[in-house]
Amino acid sequence: MRRIWGCVCLVGLSLTALALGPVRDEAVDLGVLSRIRDEGFNRSKVMDTASYLCDVIGPRLTGSPAYRKAHEWTKDQLSAWGLKEARMEAWDFGRGWTLEHASVHMTQPTPAPLLAVPLGWSAGTKGAVRGKAMKVKLESEQDLANYRGKLTGMILLTGEAPTLKVHERVEYDRYSEEELEELSQYRIEPSRGAPGSPGVNFREEYARRRQFTEALNKFLSEEKPLALVAAGGNDGGNVRLIRGPQRAGESSPVPHLVMAAEHYTRIARLLDRKIEVELELDLRVKLTDQEEKGYNTIADIPGTDLKDEVVLLGGHLDSWHPGTGATDDASGVSVVMEAVRILNALEIKPRRTIRVGLWGGEEQGFLGSRAYVTQHLATRAEPTDPEERKQPEFMRRERGELQLKPEYSKFSVYFNLDNGTGKIRGIYLQGNAAVQPIFEAWLKPVADLGASTTTLRNTSGTDHIPFDSVGLPGFQFIQDSVEYMSRTHHTNMDVFDRLQREDLMQASVIMAWFAYNAAMRDDLVPRKPMPPQNPERRPPSE
Repeated sequence: MRRIWGCVCLVGLSLTALALGPVRDEAVDLGVLSRIRDEGFNRSKVMDTASYLCDVIGPRLTGSPAYRKAHEWTKDQLSAWGLKEARMEAWDFGRGWTLEHASVHMTQPTPAPLLAVPLGWSAGTKGAVRGKAMKVKLESEQDLANYRGKLTGMILLTGEAPTLKVHERVEYDRYSEEELEELSQYRIEPSRGAPGSPGVNFREEYARRRQFTEALNKFLSEEKPLALVAAGGNDGGNVRLIRGPQRAGESSPVPHLVMAAEHYTRIARLLDRKIEVELELDLRVKLTDQEEKGYNTIADIPGTDLKDEVVLLGGHLDSWHPGTGATDDASGVSVVMEAVRILNALEIKPRRTIRVGLWGGEEQGFLGSRAYVTQHLATRAEPTDPEERKQPEFMRRERGELQLKPEYSKFSVYFNLDNGTGKIRGIYLQGNAAVQPIFEAWLKPVADLGASTTTLRNTSGTDHIPFDSVGLPGFQFIQDSVEYMSRTHHTNMDVFDRLQREDLMQASVIMAWFAYNAAMRDDLVPRKPMPPQNPERRPPSE
């Protein structure tokens, strides 16, 4: 491993001090752990923090006034707890959007209120409008040609009605010991295009979808239907939102809503019976055409003899708008804030600076954490091929050379929490074998809290990825799912009531413990070999 890292140094990195050396026993201070547990379990403020974010500020869609308010409040709260240099770091985002009012009713054949939520950045209706419901298929250029001249003033149901089934199991999920054991075993993922691997060319599919979206938006502008309505992904009144584009020129020119599956299927059945259905929509939104700023809230517990080196903890402060962003990700933000509150309350004097990063724009593609990496740690030159420059970063076949900033060599580790309200059960190592004995030593004294698993497998879909992609240690904890994928993730049910107090207290203690150990050990957390310049590209997870 030293030889591999030495090769990396020859291409411009004098980072051999970052410890790919022999494994030695990792010292832990159980006296400090006892104090962390006492503060975290007996004087916790994690639920107070989560309640303020969810109940007082509410949903925090990137670019909205509530989103900015959340950054301002967290900055002020961290400062009030004694953290230093609390600040908001800005980055370029896109248009702002706020939902002010939404109501949907069936007026014919029988009146009924309907549950539906607009996509983010959807157009509004400019007052209450009524129109006939119509089932359509708008998936190809030929579909558009078939419907031309037929859609004006209609409310379009786009897609087949889902089939709803009885729930045969409790949709409440915690890892079993057998599942954790399986997770701890490394699994080699097949290369794209290898036998047994997914065959989709994501780059071509992305280009096809983008081209068709442009054609669809032009078609809708010309045909002037009143709205598009899709079925929500869940049932039981649980509406899971799909993405909405935030950039000017990409959003649908007509209102676009997602409706509760049970209400959508009723309308579809009525239409199948040739019974006329009339709907009334009233959707008021506030959309800003100017480019809004995104923000990251940053605050520090200053270090001592190694104060220029940084241990970073984070979660994302932005959310979607149907619920109040409780499990995605007020839970993670509250845990991170509670972890540094605990350490500061104990008057811990860390050797390294312990920094909080509360990101914006995670839901739009890790925008805030990417901005932090770009501003502080490393950038990549733009590709030389003009066609490559047109592609989003995750689709590029060519990546520019990595350009390191001074803070890069002083960065130790990033710990992320963004998989719901569930307790921490261990940590994903992102293929970094050098950290396994270190993290196992830190987990051993908290095994009684249910956290003991390490796995060399990768996990994706959240804010550790921008750090990992430039060769820095970035990790997401393993968490019990609880109701994350079955009930709360991106849904109208993502509210404070779904948060589990004991789980968040446990996670806060473990986050504080990991931060303390990373800040106090003699060496920086070991790094993997640098990522290749032009690796196989995969799209980010949702």
